[in-house]
Amino acid sequence: MRDTSLVYPVRRDGAILLGRKRRGMGYGKWNGFGGKIEAGETMRECAARELREECGLLMAPEKLEMVGDLYFHQPSDPTWSHAGIVYFARNWTGEPRLSDEMDPRWFDPQDFPYSDMWMADRVWLPMILARKKIRGTIYFAEDGETVYDYEFQEME
Repeated sequence: MRDTSLVYPVRRDGAILLGRKRRGMGYGKWNGFGGKIEAGETMRECAARELREECGLLMAPEKLEMVGDLYFHQPSDPTWSHAGIVYFARNWTGEPRLSDEMDPRWFDPQDFPYSDMWMADRVWLPMILARKKIRGTIYFAEDGETVYDYEFQEME
């Protein structure tokens, strides 16, 4: 799988925009906005493009704040394994809008719908919400969803 970006817009009051997947991988789950890098893009350009496509927010790629450098490891299917860079977005233009892929909604971090998110998000997302910048690996079982191990370290 190609490497991916993931963006979490953060309002001044601390609310975070999530999107409920309307199609494809992760259908019905709440997630950040992002996807696979395309030829000729930097990861920041990928993140800004995906944010615009999935919820209509416009963000200068250089203004994205990197908060996570993750590797999603699927030993039973190495073609699924990939790196993912996670960003916070704080200075965008536009208003969130429904797209064919995502239904956006603001959440207070204490009210995140973790039971309707990827199992892996329940592991690493609380770390970045606590203002830690992290690097690490998440190991998935054969079902591609169950996390059986992980390792993280804080970045400077």
